Amino acid sequence: MEKAICPFALDPQGRDTHAETERLREQGPIARVELPGGVLAWSVHGYELAKQVLIDERFSKNPRRNWPAYINGEIPPDWPLITWAVMDNMATHDGADHNRLRGLLLKAFTTRRVEAMAPQLETTATELLDELATAAPEEVVDLKTRYCQALPARMMCDLFGVPDESRADVLRGGHVNVDTRITPEEAAANLDQWTKAIADLVVYKRQHPGDDLTTALIAARDEDGSRLTDDELIGTLHLMLGAGSETMVNSLSHAIIAVLDDPTLRARVLAGEVSWNDVMEETLRVESPVAHLPFRFATERFEIGGVTIEQGDPIMIDYAGLGRDPELHGETACTFDATRKDKTHLSFGHGVHYCLGARLAKLATLIMLPALFHRFPDLELAMPKDQLKPQGTFIMNGRLDVPVYLRGRLTV
Repeated sequence: MEKAICPFALDPQGRDTHAETERLREQGPIARVELPGGVLAWSVHGYELAKQVLIDERFSKNPRRNWPAYINGEIPPDWPLITWAVMDNMATHDGADHNRLRGLLLKAFTTRRVEAMAPQLETTATELLDELATAAPEEVVDLKTRYCQALPARMMCDLFGVPDESRADVLRGGHVNVDTRITPEEAAANLDQWTKAIADLVVYKRQHPGDDLTTALIAARDEDGSRLTDDELIGTLHLMLGAGSETMVNSLSHAIIAVLDDPTLRARVLAGEVSWNDVMEETLRVESPVAHLPFRFATERFEIGGVTIEQGDPIMIDYAGLGRDPELHGETACTFDATRKDKTHLSFGHGVHYCLGARLAKLATLIMLPALFHRFPDLELAMPKDQLKPQGTFIMNGRLDVPVYLRGRLTV
């Protein structure tokens, strides 16, 4: 007999995503959760089950076809998570539709284009570090805003050809989109603002084409000659600009915090005994930048992970919990250890929806981390790690800020 399951209300404030996962694990590898507005869903936090779900065709990414509550108008247009349902891009499509959209994006987002960005990323990192070096030695500096966020934001805007005067408007929607504390009014306003900002960008790039991804996406054609529709183009830009900046901010912040919090690790990394790649991969394992990512939808009724999923049930993947699964990494699963041999994680996803930007994110991270610690070898956290505030969301796993003292600075 299947045990009764009481939905666990995810904290919109995101005060302790890892503690929530531990509570959810008491129900097994998948747990019933409650989202804002009383919407019920499932959260998958078991590593092996997540791998299965991520490739199981019985789980669809398309709410317009497979979420009855949305189709029937039960999900209001001002629901706080509404953007995760209404965006028309490859993250909300399956099968042939997904393949077409991903294929068009791949025509623009080439390996050559990514690799060619290395010199520009190095220059940008140097410029940001030069700006940080103007701070007084005893000034508390927020590295999240001024470095971890500044470089990915500039990187994505450069990549997509966003003009300087439009960058704040284009990026604002992505920041609000992952905030699960927003009111219905704020959710509706954000969807309107973000859609208009991206639509304006498309209009601008049609009038002023350049060597950038937006221009390439506008021009990209499928084998049958079809192009992205306006809705698909806007939705794709929403996805790439939002996901490309928000996730990298968190992974960089967590990596910096991990090194600053462990003097032994820091000494070994700076001595070359532990690689920055090891730091990056362990950060992705134990502090995935995404917590509960919306959405997949069951296309039929079936049993999985010891529970019965009903047709149309929304599913969230608890990426922040997957790398910490004790069934995978044992008793030390929650411990940051850059020297561990097995750093298996799913932080870039799995299957056909694997993150297109993974290569670029890793390239930028392996430029930014060593550059920061080379310039400021005695960098210090301005407060203990356990006093750092959470970002304020159950979708992302991040910190509100990363306050530091920029000590031991080198002149260049």
